[in-house]
Amino acid sequence: MVKRTRFDGESCPVARSVDVVGDWWSLLIVRDAFDGSRRFGDFQRSLGVAKNILSARLRSLVDNGILETVPAGARHEYVLTAKGEALFPVIVALRQWGEAFAFEAGEPHSQLLDRRDQQPLRPLEVHAADGRLVTAADTEVRKDR
Repeated sequence: MVKRTRFDGESCPVARSVDVVGDWWSLLIVRDAFDGSRRFGDFQRSLGVAKNILSARLRSLVDNGILETVPAGARHEYVLTAKGEALFPVIVALRQWGEAFAFEAGEPHSQLLDRRDQQPLRPLEVHAADGRLVTAADTEVRKDR
C-alpha cells in the first residue's frame, strides 16, 4: 500500500486543508451531508463506496471536527459542525466550476437552488478588502519564513 503524504505541518493553508478534506470521498461525504445525509447507510447508498473506506473517511472527518456524531436511537448520525458548515463555499465553488467545465453544453446535471426563490445561485466571486473584484492575477502569496 502506498504511504499517504501528510501536509498537516505545512505553512500553506491550502496544503493543510487538503490534508483534512482533499480526497474525493471526504468532499463527497461533506457534499452529501449538506444534502441531508446523516446515517452511514445514507452515505453508502449515495456514494457506493466500500464500507471500510467510508468508515475511515467518516472517522477522519469526525476526528478533524468536520462532522460530529449525535445519538439517533440505538445508532448515531453524522452532522456537520460549524467547521464543516464553513466548507459550504468550497462545495459551491467546486459545483460551479464543475457546471462550467465538466459538462457538455446542454448536458443535464443537478442544480443547487436558493430554497426560498428556487433559483440557481450567482457565481461566487472573490473580493479585496475594499470590495473590488479580484482575480488570481491581482493577488500574491506572502510566505512566512
